[in-house]
Amino acid sequence: MNYGFIKVAAASPKVIVADCYHNIQQIEKLIREASGKGVQMITFPELSVTAYTCLDLFASQILLHSAVDALLKLVSNTADLDVFTIVGVPLVTENRLINAAVVFQKGEILGIVPKSYLPNCKEFQEQRWFTSAFDLREKTIKIKDKTYPLSSHLLFTSGEVAAGIEICEDLWTPVPPSSLLAMEGANILFNLSASNELIGKHPYRCSLIKQQSARCIAGYVYAMAGFGESSTDLVFAGGGIIAENGSILKESDRFTMEDQLVISEIDIHNLQNDRQVNLSFMRGASNFLQAETLKVPFTLATNPQAELTRFIDPHPFVPSGNALTEHCEEIFNIQVSGLAKRIAHIKASTAVIGISGGLDSTLALLVTTMTFDALKIPRSQILGITMPGFGTTTRTYNNAVNLIHSLGVTFREISIEKACLQHFEDIGHDPSIHDVTYENSQARERTQILMDIANQENGLVIGTGDLSELALGWATYNGDHMSMYGVNTSIPKTLVRYLVEWVACNKVDEASKKTLLDIADTPISPELIPADKDGNIAQKTEDLVGPYELHDFFLYHFLRFGSTPEKIEYLAQIAFKGQYDEETIKKWLRIFLRRFFSQQFKRSCLPDGPKVGSISLSPRGDWRMPSDASSSIWIDKI
Repeated sequence: MNYGFIKVAAASPKVIVADCYHNIQQIEKLIREASGKGVQMITFPELSVTAYTCLDLFASQILLHSAVDALLKLVSNTADLDVFTIVGVPLVTENRLINAAVVFQKGEILGIVPKSYLPNCKEFQEQRWFTSAFDLREKTIKIKDKTYPLSSHLLFTSGEVAAGIEICEDLWTPVPPSSLLAMEGANILFNLSASNELIGKHPYRCSLIKQQSARCIAGYVYAMAGFGESSTDLVFAGGGIIAENGSILKESDRFTMEDQLVISEIDIHNLQNDRQVNLSFMRGASNFLQAETLKVPFTLATNPQAELTRFIDPHPFVPSGNALTEHCEEIFNIQVSGLAKRIAHIKASTAVIGISGGLDSTLALLVTTMTFDALKIPRSQILGITMPGFGTTTRTYNNAVNLIHSLGVTFREISIEKACLQHFEDIGHDPSIHDVTYENSQARERTQILMDIANQENGLVIGTGDLSELALGWATYNGDHMSMYGVNTSIPKTLVRYLVEWVACNKVDEASKKTLLDIADTPISPELIPADKDGNIAQKTEDLVGPYELHDFFLYHFLRFGSTPEKIEYLAQIAFKGQYDEETIKKWLRIFLRRFFSQQFKRSCLPDGPKVGSISLSPRGDWRMPSDASSSIWIDKI
């Protein structure tokens, strides 16, 4: 597919125990269905050709011969399909029986992976019939008259894709084979499973899959045996799970009476980026990789027109549902802890914040009040200073004043108009010319007031600028760009609004709630240009630099995964379908890249501030970039 996406599937056929020909018909049907949906790689459950619950029938030569004949018939019947397919089947080698995963494509068997860890306690007794991969001597296996590679360390490779396979119990061990396969290069891991159902087992199983996909920085495709397995003592719920680097992308229903097919896409490029930047991933690999890995090449089917079915979140910084509440609580705890440490360390008596009535300064004030509460310092020792200027509107002024009072913070008002007019006179600037000098003079005057009052009051100037503004350079150098501690430095603009609304609904009284909700509903503006004739905000930030939801989307994919502009544009068109057209996305992506590169000099001298999420622009840790790097090769890719 496009941009590193590989379409994968986990299938659970409706089987009949020991009826191999019926089972391969069901398997073939699902392979063809998957192929019709653009699937490139598919796995079936453990021992899916015979069914898992054959028990002592595995000692029957009739069953074993039937399984091989059915397998070869399945391989032959699907020779017209490009799908890379994995099925489970019992095979004989070295006079022993193995629980095997057989890989085939286009009518040819590519290799066989035997199960390594055979459960043999409680309801499981696989060692009664099967031999572990650890006990095998040969590296090949003969099926009828042909010989194929046999190893638990087979790596199936095609271009950027490397597939590794493990079987059920392998995942439940302290060092699963997939961990070694990942260090050997596997970026998509397949698990053929016959895990039965017990109360509470499924959440644990899901957590194992998520954690292993994260630990291996890989895609993980897990197929479970389902309806049709024997219910003599156990029940198998069926279904499939597809995970990627700690997140479940897709999961099918369980306990259905029909075949199951779950499909999603693994992002190989994102995984490769994470492996490269995580230098611990391959450290010590030589201590673990003792077995010889055999690479088996294959040709992955390509389908650039295949539809991307996985969800592309338009607001990747903002979780949904109950996770948002947990997210907000944790973010405030991080911000409060960071600020509390700084205040305690420098023994500041006060905190000084410029309150504009906008979202960022509101969030900074909320964090500061929570910090003072945690330190058991009276809120009256927070100085909330409103500094109305030429562009301040009645709405934002009233919200600033009301919020300061309702939170019990000490209120001060210092107009900057006279000081700015004097400054314009001193430098010979016509105040009727509303250019960058006119705007930045106001921002720097406000910062000077805050810094000097902090000196007077043994205080700490709390920065209000957020991550999105830092990315775009939407701050006046040595104006609102500067503070003594920036609590919002890694909070993106799209998240700021949710944090303010969350506090409004969960943490404050009715008076503060009303003000906070109105602030959240106010257009974002620096208010450096006089209001319009009706007293409304005339300077709206998103009209000038673009929608913050787009810029935050660009920022997330550009920094988190190192995505190319083409891929970012492609994902944005999916995420914002029906909201922004292609040309609009391209326009603001160009502006984002141009501003991101040209404004690095502001990020190179940022005040301290706490890292909150996976994205940060701190020059001391997360993002080191030359201030004079060219953006041309990025912009040319749009």
